Amino acid sequence: MGCRERQEKIYDWMNSEGISLVLFEDCERNRDQSVRYLSGQPGDSILALSAARKSVLIPWDMHMASLYADVDEIIPYTKFELDPYDAAKAAAVFFKIPYGSKIEIPPSTPYPAFLKYVEALSDFNVLCRANGAKNEVDKSRAVKDDSEIEIYRICAQKTNEIIDLLEKNVMNGSLKTESDIALFIEAECRKLNCDGVGFTTLAAGPERSFGIHCFPPFTAGDFAAKGLSILDFGVVYKGYTSDVTLTFARSPNKIQENLLSLVEQAFNLAFETTAAAFSSKNELNQGIECRDIALAVDDFFRKNGAFIPHGLGHGIGLEPHEAPYLRRPQSNTWRLEPGNIFTIEPGLYDPVHGGCRLENDVLITDAGAEILTKSKIIRL
Repeated sequence: MGCRERQEKIYDWMNSEGISLVLFEDCERNRDQSVRYLSGQPGDSILALSAARKSVLIPWDMHMASLYADVDEIIPYTKFELDPYDAAKAAAVFFKIPYGSKIEIPPSTPYPAFLKYVEALSDFNVLCRANGAKNEVDKSRAVKDDSEIEIYRICAQKTNEIIDLLEKNVMNGSLKTESDIALFIEAECRKLNCDGVGFTTLAAGPERSFGIHCFPPFTAGDFAAKGLSILDFGVVYKGYTSDVTLTFARSPNKIQENLLSLVEQAFNLAFETTAAAFSSKNELNQGIECRDIALAVDDFFRKNGAFIPHGLGHGIGLEPHEAPYLRRPQSNTWRLEPGNIFTIEPGLYDPVHGGCRLENDVLITDAGAEILTKSKIIRL
């Protein structure tokens, strides 16, 4: 599926909702990968979609837009002196939006900015809501199409190559510090023609692995020394990011061994629960609620005197965290379905003995559940 087909889905939704114009923004003050998903433009632009099934991109960089964007019209942002309110008004004029029509702006718009939109679009009914166009795009993005899945298979392959290199180089002693690890990943992903890393690499040696997300992300301190070290990283390929976490265990004590064992068992439980829901042997094959998987792991940890202090997993795509979400709150109504790509990442953390987390990327297809990456607990 290309950008035009994705736009068509939003046009259908707009017409069903009686909305004449929708604005998406991916600029410094309001980052939203919906713009790239719908237009192909990597960033720094405003995308306007009209119910008349026409699209206009208002980019900061016209050269990039001419290379990447798949839209009906491109108008330089500089024409409006990089003013989003003037650009929004110009889009309404360009599409000849009738007086009094509904125009929807991004739900993340701060209230002072909302008032400026209302002033600029005074002839229209301005909507800023949580369950609007952005939510509709998020639901679409959660279900990857064939072209996205193919990108992800390549992205996972490149991630796995780096995992193999990390294990080899930690074992032979050539990677000794947190910064060695982080810089090595950056260099290797470039060699593999990746766009870059998906987020700042989190490399925590035994002295810092007690944190869910270590701060700072990495230092010059020892990595993979005696005890537990956590490495959380991802690489981006054609805009899509992987997200994996490995734990390196060197001469772990009994408490650390228990943490490692429980996390491995929890990961296997989560994946097996997911896979069973999509097994060909499951005649109902109704999928599974994401919350149920998280609760199953919570119950396992509780029975073993442990507690996972974060969500069990999350979707990945153009952003490292997106729908669907494997979380325990009752408000989580996401269900897994074919096309979902998400992480499973149980973790346990002890303030004295350090932490352990195991994270892999999982794909749901019509044939079942598949682990794309090969992150693991590496015992040294």
